[in-house]
Amino acid sequence: MAENSAHSTPRPTDEKVDVLIIGSGASGAAVAWSLADTRMRILCLEQGDWMKPIDFPSNGRDWEARRYSDFDSSPNRRGRDTDYPVNDADSIMKVANFNAVGGGTVMYTAHFPRLHPSDFHVKTLDGVADDWPVDYWTLEKYFAENDRMMGVAGLAGDPAVPAHTPPMPPVPLGRTGTRYAQATNNLGWHWWPSDIAIATTEYEGRAACINLGHCTPGCAQGAKASTDITYWPQALRAGVELRSRCRVREITTGADGMATGAVYYDPDGVERFQPAELVIMAANGVGTPRLLLNSAGGAHPNGLANSSGLVGRNLMMHPWPMVTGYVDEEMDGDRAPQTVMWSKEFYETDPARGFLRGYTLQYSRGTGPVNEALLALGRGLLPWGRDHHKAYRSMLYRRLQIGVACEDLPEEHNRVTLDPTLKDSHGIPAPRIDYTLSENTQAMMEHGIARATEILEEAGAANISSSTTALNYPGHLLGTARMGTDPARSVVNEWGRCHDVKNLFIVDGSIWVTSGGVNPTSTIQALALYIADCIKQRLADATLFDGGGGNF
Repeated sequence: MAENSAHSTPRPTDEKVDVLIIGSGASGAAVAWSLADTRMRILCLEQGDWMKPIDFPSNGRDWEARRYSDFDSSPNRRGRDTDYPVNDADSIMKVANFNAVGGGTVMYTAHFPRLHPSDFHVKTLDGVADDWPVDYWTLEKYFAENDRMMGVAGLAGDPAVPAHTPPMPPVPLGRTGTRYAQATNNLGWHWWPSDIAIATTEYEGRAACINLGHCTPGCAQGAKASTDITYWPQALRAGVELRSRCRVREITTGADGMATGAVYYDPDGVERFQPAELVIMAANGVGTPRLLLNSAGGAHPNGLANSSGLVGRNLMMHPWPMVTGYVDEEMDGDRAPQTVMWSKEFYETDPARGFLRGYTLQYSRGTGPVNEALLALGRGLLPWGRDHHKAYRSMLYRRLQIGVACEDLPEEHNRVTLDPTLKDSHGIPAPRIDYTLSENTQAMMEHGIARATEILEEAGAANISSSTTALNYPGHLLGTARMGTDPARSVVNEWGRCHDVKNLFIVDGSIWVTSGGVNPTSTIQALALYIADCIKQRLADATLFDGGGGNF
């Protein structure tokens, strides 16, 4: 919408800032911290709250029940007043996000792999999708910086990935990991302890993990690295301002096509205008295209920064079937971080498999007793009647489960649009998700399920089953404002600046060109730090807005 949209009453205008960041999660926090040393006036608007450790489910015995209510991964099920609804009825996978200071890092499992070097050259190597305009080695120093800032535990020397040394020792394998490792060794396949953003020792004022339970619904101990306790304290001390419970409606533009700021609703529901010299989007791969599309008007009739027509398209969500089995002795259950190790045996393309690219096998521990009962009931393993408790005892804390993290290639029909009827509590159109699985993905999933089944069989598991249809987990949100050098085929350039709007940047998962077969947070943050450095370098040599206005 144009900045001069009609309003019945004038909206308040805030004092102009140099940099406006929208979203305080993985990427927003990283870019705010990095830019703070410029001494510019930087403001971040976040529609969620600051989270209090005392409010996390892991403080109480009802933590599992709250995983399916106010701490559910789905905003539709969670229904907090800080959430926005999502129409994902036409998507086999569902959106997982969290609106709060720290964003999705409050709710993630903290599994912290990096994209592989090959992931940046998919077109060159395999003739599909597109190559990234940056590569692994460009991002390598930012990966290392982010590992230090977040606090990553792991074991150096993994032969499947480029050499790096995590700052803390790995999470112990425990009973579950040891059983997985023996089985995978017997098959002669690669495995390695996972990189994970959980403190295994005291780190930068954070206490070590004490195994409070499943990591997803917030970490009351503070061992899990969410950005509200890693990047944000340092950014705030450096002078960055963060306003919570501020929901952005649209990005405004002036007659010259440059971004002028954002219209938002403050905590009292008052519509305000925040002017800015430079705007950075960090609202995730659904939230960012939603705002860009809702900012249509004037010189941008199809949405802001959307001359290519690609805003919202090429959504990638990482299909993630889970293969589960039960062994004859008690494992670690929910009494340790969920993900313990990975296998990259099937990550790179092998034409003999019948599909392109590959996947990571992620070996997980079980969860709690409620989740165990629900899973067993859903798979027909827990009968009602006389044998109910006997069957349940044979499964409780004896579960092994392996996730198949499948690479999801970009397809334009997988997309985010604005729903014509569904709106959030401020009347802003909700995002609509259309997403289907390709034949390549389906073949990859079948191969991964078969290999995970072999591992569980080798580990002595029985009652092995897989989730081939319920692919709601984890719903990573990537690719909807892709990076590239050709404005006709991408939304942002090789350093995150929108082709159409020279003072508008995107730093979240939207800019991904391909998805890889790993959790994205580590790479999202490395990209945000890289883009922040590019901004600082171009500020110094007065080329930041080259082709579209001067520097400030």
